[in-house]
Amino acid sequence: MDTAIVLFTRDLRVHDHPALSAACERGGRVVPLFVLDPEVPAGHRTGFLLDCLADLRESLRSRHGDLLVRRGDVVAETMRLAREVEADAIYASADVSELGRSRERRLAGERVDVRLFPGLTVVPPGALTPSGGGDHYRVFTPYWRAWSRSRRRAVLPAPARVPVPSGLVAGDLPDHSSHPALEGGESAARARMNRWMTRGLDGYADGHDDLAGDRTSRLSPYLRFGCVSPLELADHAEAGADEEHTFVRQLCWRDFFHQVAWAFPRINRDDYRPGSRRWRDDAHAVSAWKEGMTGVPIVDAGMRQLLAEGWMHNRARMIVADYLVNHLGVDWRAGAAHFFDLLLDGDVANNSGNWQWMAGTGNSTRPGRVLNPVRQARRFDPGAAYIRRYVPELAGLPAIDAREPWRLSKEVPGYPAPLTPVE
Repeated sequence: MDTAIVLFTRDLRVHDHPALSAACERGGRVVPLFVLDPEVPAGHRTGFLLDCLADLRESLRSRHGDLLVRRGDVVAETMRLAREVEADAIYASADVSELGRSRERRLAGERVDVRLFPGLTVVPPGALTPSGGGDHYRVFTPYWRAWSRSRRRAVLPAPARVPVPSGLVAGDLPDHSSHPALEGGESAARARMNRWMTRGLDGYADGHDDLAGDRTSRLSPYLRFGCVSPLELADHAEAGADEEHTFVRQLCWRDFFHQVAWAFPRINRDDYRPGSRRWRDDAHAVSAWKEGMTGVPIVDAGMRQLLAEGWMHNRARMIVADYLVNHLGVDWRAGAAHFFDLLLDGDVANNSGNWQWMAGTGNSTRPGRVLNPVRQARRFDPGAAYIRRYVPELAGLPAIDAREPWRLSKEVPGYPAPLTPVE
């Protein structure tokens, strides 16, 4: 009987999983596999990832299947299992990262049929190209127009049965503690998605930049690990109460940076738009920024939220990134690496794409724009409730948003004076 391995990577779900569905539809045996690669540690995302894997295993077991877990190099362990079960095909979701595509090329070089499927984005990278030529869109607005008009595949139901061969050793998941801020897994993702569509989508257009109100979905970590289908999420959102489709536009931004990374796989290392900008080498400034001790309250609040929760409000991400690269003159790669280490939703495409956008080396059509963090605080955190939440030493101080940062270090013992900006 034909046997197919379904290699899970960043697609830890059973609903709307084209590779899994296609493997089950073949009528043969299906072997779901995830490989824990010690050379690619999950870091702060470990607890969340293991939650996702445990939940995926339970979902597969409820469908008469299982999740096999192996440790080691992903390609080597996949091929080892392929020989063990005499698999004739490997099914997987196509990735855009340099690491993911390298694995795909290595698997393609083996004597086995490798089939790649969509599923990590709403619209597959490369499916939309500019009419004037080129392999990807460099500017968001024309991509948004093409993306909005594009035909999409149908959302797939979860397979009713996953026919795994008998006698296989499933492999243990490491003992772990869940992430303190967010439980991982498809079950939690779908519950959050349903709550968001019912209670959160209405008013998102007006409130998504409100830092203290925190009126965001917090679905990004689940999208990063593929616990929820971006296509299913987009379909639900387009039918929801957000008449301006502001939330759907955020999903399009995610697709936009994925298609950029697909065309420019070194997006996390090289400037997308090479220039002559010289970066400042200042270890003290970088350390103060990471610790949320810059002396600029709104920046410090965002960085401390990241340290405490492994997440940061999107408006705060823009403010702290702009502060590091444009006010302190520090290379965007230092900020992107720190975000990637700590963010639950940290992935190569979105993290690096957004950092390059703020640094003026990426896809921004206004690369010279600089944000004033004090004005940003007054606009998006009036009353300083967000600042008080994450910078407790300032909580008792009245009118934080009306004070210039240099005054706070004199009024609050222990709070630093603002760092010296680059000339």
